[in-house]
Amino acid sequence: MSIFKNKVYDFVIIGGGMVGLSLARQILERGISKSICILDKEKELGLHSSGRNSGVLHAGIYYKPNSIKAKVCISGSKRLKEWIKDKKLPINNCGKLIIPQSEDLDCQLDELLKRGKANGAKVELINEKEIYRLCPHAKSATGRAIWSEYTSVVNPRNILNHLEKELIEKGVTILKDQRILDFQIYKKYISTSKFKINYGHLINCSGVEAAQIAHKFDVGKELYIIPFKGIYWQLKKVSLIKISTNLYPVPDLNMPFLGVHFTPDSNLSGNVSIGPTATFSLGRENYNGLKGVEFARSLRNFTTIARLYYSNSGGFRGYIHKQSLQNIPLLMIKEAKKIIPKIKLNDIEPSKKVGIRSQLYDSLNNKFEDDFICKNGYHSTHLMNAISPAFTSSFELADLIIDNSFLSK
Repeated sequence: MSIFKNKVYDFVIIGGGMVGLSLARQILERGISKSICILDKEKELGLHSSGRNSGVLHAGIYYKPNSIKAKVCISGSKRLKEWIKDKKLPINNCGKLIIPQSEDLDCQLDELLKRGKANGAKVELINEKEIYRLCPHAKSATGRAIWSEYTSVVNPRNILNHLEKELIEKGVTILKDQRILDFQIYKKYISTSKFKINYGHLINCSGVEAAQIAHKFDVGKELYIIPFKGIYWQLKKVSLIKISTNLYPVPDLNMPFLGVHFTPDSNLSGNVSIGPTATFSLGRENYNGLKGVEFARSLRNFTTIARLYYSNSGGFRGYIHKQSLQNIPLLMIKEAKKIIPKIKLNDIEPSKKVGIRSQLYDSLNNKFEDDFICKNGYHSTHLMNAISPAFTSSFELADLIIDNSFLSK
């Protein structure tokens, strides 16, 4: 190991995604410390989950009341939108329609409406005439839908780049291309190929690697990540299908996936992405082909998925049947037709966007974790399962993490 420089910080944050950057921002904003270092293993920020998500700023509809997600989503979205407005960054305040794709799912609209109102979201049930006004190509199986006025779309990489610049200007150190080689937990330092970094408190928000790092601190050893690949398609420019609002199917509320949906872009250019799928990934960074495949880990995850399937835990059998193969164009189009009946295979083309969802699995209880998980270790805090709506909620979530970790000691 070639350590050539020692560094000392009050706070070291592992992971330069949206939550990591937001934590640094809130530590500064609250006057806790100016001695902050963000470590990221890549040469630029946003190459994984934060920079690859759909860009939708959610309005707090889906989440169980009193869950962490429910507590931070709406206020987090408002705070992020204020920051975006202040920075004069593009945002598409286009709203969202949630449409039942079959009659048996209509009752879920009432549950989603109940959840949304309990969480403080502005949501309403609308009829067929109003659906047509908002999205003429959309079709509800029952003539009803939920309208969420305050759902918006942003460019995630744009947000990350501006937040990074802001933090650097305020004195935060951001070290990129820094793969961690060793943790000395009780001596409170990290070794990379270039640095020995001492810290007062470590915050682990490394996304798909968060559970693995937490285990080194003897935290959450029953939890581990099962990655799911999200593949996107997009409407062709020549397609006659035009969509100007977010269009979502009613999801299976027993599963942490929202189904294939339509998302317009942030700059009103007319581009519409379709997806993502949620298919089993062979690796935590297996975005394309066989690159990033982890065979041993994938075998363990496949065994876990099989156990979930045969126990039918939380509707997982239904997920396998309905969603796991939606990366196949004909099957994806079949699902899309349930809410856009006129869409055809020649209306779409592959998108370059591919993401990995860092889904947390609880091995003791044989279930997927639905909420954010934050656990404290020795002079450390570990955020796991930072999936949607983590990007939306990031400023508020950061404050909640701060309040329940190092400031409480």
